[in-house]
Amino acid sequence: MSGTTHIGCACGRTRLEVQGAPILVSECLCNSCRTAAGRLAALPSAKNMLTSYGATPCAEYRKDRVRILSGAEHLSEFRLSAEAGSRRVVATCCNTPLFLEMKGAHWLSIYLHLWPDEARPKAGMRTMTGDLPDASSLPADIPNLKSHTVSFYAKLLGAWIAMGFRNPKIEVGGKINA
Repeated sequence: MSGTTHIGCACGRTRLEVQGAPILVSECLCNSCRTAAGRLAALPSAKNMLTSYGATPCAEYRKDRVRILSGAEHLSEFRLSAEAGSRRVVATCCNTPLFLEMKGAHWLSIYLHLWPDEARPKAGMRTMTGDLPDASSLPADIPNLKSHTVSFYAKLLGAWIAMGFRNPKIEVGGKINA
């Protein structure tokens, strides 16, 4: 995947541009992602972004390769708690979750439901399956990893080095309580 891709919220008011290929594409099964997805799906007009087996699919992109083209005024953050180190950013025009940002991270985990089906990046791994009470029913089409691997972190570190150890800020105006 190269070039520029335009993605956006369900109603089309909030649009993003991502450049190049993602650092990696994964499906997360951690307790935090599953809990947040469930709470965000309960917002008015929101859709469930989890797979049938409860994973949150996302593409990890360098922050310097993501641009907000329109709808910045609709961006609000959701945190599972006031002291949470991660935030999910939602387009409040239609309550579409856009991405996850970890505190201090140089990347964004952009939710795959933003891409049309035919252009959606394919996940290469499932992570944090160790948070599940029973992971035996997960599909065996890609690796089902109990936690994040050294390879996972190496890819993120390589991206940060390529960025010159910068960490661009993503400004968000509002807050959501769900």
